[in-house]
Formats: sequence, structure tokens, C-alpha cells
Amino acid sequence: MGLMSKWTDGEREAPEPLEGNVVATTVTGTVVWLVLFLAQLPFYGWFDENGHTWWIWTCAAGTGLGLIGIWYVRRRDAAIRRAAAAEREA
Repeated sequence: MGLMSKWTDGEREAPEPLEGNVVATTVTGTVVWLVLFLAQLPFYGWFDENGHTWWIWTCAAGTGLGLIGIWYVRRRDAAIRRAAAAEREA
């Protein structure tokens, strides 16, 4: 019996997904990435001298992807609300 067999033997059902405020969660994560990016910018020279500029660009990428994520989850949330309203009317 392998180490992972207790998790993959098929005897357990997957739990229901948790639904929270995904828009607020995504906005919070994006703001954290943005703050980290802005906080590191004054030290760009140090990061460059020590070969760590990827830290700054990782934060920039996190901010950019977070903005895309905010757009996505807001559209998803609106679509879920529209579907629920249509189901109530039907």
C-alpha cells in the first residue's frame, strides 16, 4: 500500500467547494502585490546590484494578474447572480 493510497483509493467523496467573497479576496491579494511592488521600487538599485530584481518584477506580475483576476471574478459573480435571478423567474 503506497503512501498516497489513503487519499486516492476512491472511498472518500470530495467536499463541496467553499464559496466566499471571491471579489474581496482577489482585490485584497492584488493590493498586497501592489504594496509590495511599490515598497521595493525605491531599493531597485540594491536589488539590481544583488541580482534580485526578479522580486520586484514578481510583484509587478502579481499585480497585473490580480487586475485580470478582479475583472474575471467580478464578471463571474455577475453571471452567477444573473443565472440565479433567471432561475427564480422561471
